[in-house]
Amino acid sequence: MKKSSFVAMVLGTVSGVFFALGMCMALIAEWGAFRPGIVFGCVGLLLGIVTLIVWRKMERKAPIQFSGKTILMVIVGVAGALALGVGMCFSMVWENMILGIVIGMIGIAVLLCLIPLAKGIRE
Repeated sequence: MKKSSFVAMVLGTVSGVFFALGMCMALIAEWGAFRPGIVFGCVGLLLGIVTLIVWRKMERKAPIQFSGKTILMVIVGVAGALALGVGMCFSMVWENMILGIVIGMIGIAVLLCLIPLAKGIRE
């Protein structure tokens, strides 16, 4: 395993744990830790960005160039993930199975739209 891959794996795992723990702290009311959860979640996001920057530097890759297409892909990805999550909440938390399945399927379809958006459609 390359050194850059190992560093990215460790930093990515740590950032994912911070983000997941922060979201649990913020969203599980019984824990009573909303504000610390937001802090943990933001630390996880920040570590994720740092991981990306460090890995790209270690691989000697150029910084990511932000274009309209990149911003559109981020927006579509966030919208799809949110729709999928809301569908799961409708199904599992709010006990509205049919609406949850419909919203979740819409989220999956939006996430699937990322493939042709990122790679393009060829013959």
